[in-house]
Amino acid sequence: MTAAVRTRFAPSPTGFLHIGGLRTALFCWLYARRHGGRFILRIEDTDLERSTDEAIQQILDGLEWAGLAHDEGPFYQTRRFGRYREVIEAMLQEGSAYRCYCTKEELDQLRAAQLARGEKPRYDGRWRERTDSRPGVQPVIRFKNPLDGEVVVEDVVHGRVVFQNRELDDLIIARSDGSPTYNFCVVVDDMDMDITHVIRGDDHLNNTPRQQNMLEALGRRPPVYAHLPMILGADGAKLSKRHGAVSVLQYRDEGYLPEALLNYLVRLGWSHGDQEIFSLDEMRRAFDIADVNKSAAAFNADKLSWLNQQHMMRAPLARMIWPLRWQLERAGVEVEDEVRLEQIVLALRERVKNLKDMAAQALFFFRAPLAYDEKAQRKHVTPDVLALWGALAGELAALQPWTAPALHELLNGLAAANGLALGKLVQPIRLAVCGAVVSPPIDATLALLGREETLSRLARAKAAWSP
Repeated sequence: MTAAVRTRFAPSPTGFLHIGGLRTALFCWLYARRHGGRFILRIEDTDLERSTDEAIQQILDGLEWAGLAHDEGPFYQTRRFGRYREVIEAMLQEGSAYRCYCTKEELDQLRAAQLARGEKPRYDGRWRERTDSRPGVQPVIRFKNPLDGEVVVEDVVHGRVVFQNRELDDLIIARSDGSPTYNFCVVVDDMDMDITHVIRGDDHLNNTPRQQNMLEALGRRPPVYAHLPMILGADGAKLSKRHGAVSVLQYRDEGYLPEALLNYLVRLGWSHGDQEIFSLDEMRRAFDIADVNKSAAAFNADKLSWLNQQHMMRAPLARMIWPLRWQLERAGVEVEDEVRLEQIVLALRERVKNLKDMAAQALFFFRAPLAYDEKAQRKHVTPDVLALWGALAGELAALQPWTAPALHELLNGLAAANGLALGKLVQPIRLAVCGAVVSPPIDATLALLGREETLSRLARAKAAWSP
């Protein structure tokens, strides 16, 4: 019987969760979900100097916003030190680990001599078979790596990768203060948590042979490994903040839908025919880690914006309410009327590429303009138009029903009756109610504003514009 799939996402909380980490989490989550398995969250916080509670919270918040719910965890390595000590002691007892009493000065001398001979610096195993000790020196614990043979990593993405054991020195698994090291903790965690598939960035590929050797020394079969290619900037350089390597939560703040960001990330190195737009459920059903390309993928901010707009246009209106309301609240506007928010979404979602811009363009629905675009005022506000303001206000006050179609018919009729092109009438109205001459169609705009607010803003504009 095949073991149930168990994947893990194991970030280090030494900084924010960025898009590279989120893509790794997504691939782990998708693979587990497709195969009916379990997705485990592990916080690798053994770097006590650099790990922070703020970074941990950002990781948790970022995954929650993205909708990548974990089935087990979060597990914290700092809470498992007792378990690591237990495994180290067992390894010392059975001979797969040993105490090394080398001083820093000795190791520095060894390194200098190797470099002088043109050799790759590596520990030479001088304490490997010794059983004595050095009084006053706190030893490190090293793993007794095999001296010959090879380590074969059958990587799902990169294929067969072979490492020679003679190139791998005896890794320190516990420092002189007793604290366990990263590579060792990962091995124990993967063993204890029954991880079947390790999906992670290919910057970890060189760690894999040592981890495989340790797992085998502990009597465990290594998991299946899949090392993901890097995400590069559009210029081919390593992804940085200027390319978009910012906190995942910054994408939330900038008005991206999480499903759009995940859609974009899943396509960085993976494809499914010619399909570009995926729902999370479509990704889950189609994704296979074996289809990931081993070449690095380039981040394209324009493509992400396009995908976000596509998801905004396709999303059920109810899906858009909460994030739009959240963006409006950040701008100081509280809205409880969900029907009105839905109408705003309908009016604006084809005109903007993110919810932050949608909220910015929707502010005039809740705040009357305090000033008017001066250039637009000089261009569009003429004595002829102002002369119609009274008739316009009267017809709007009497209009029944107050709907976009009825408003459209009224404005068309008024313009025609006065020999005006519709734009000559509409642009001053738009300026009066919005403060600028860019808005959704004027009939939809006035319908959303309501009769009372529309008439109030027209009156205020006329007073401001009249000589």
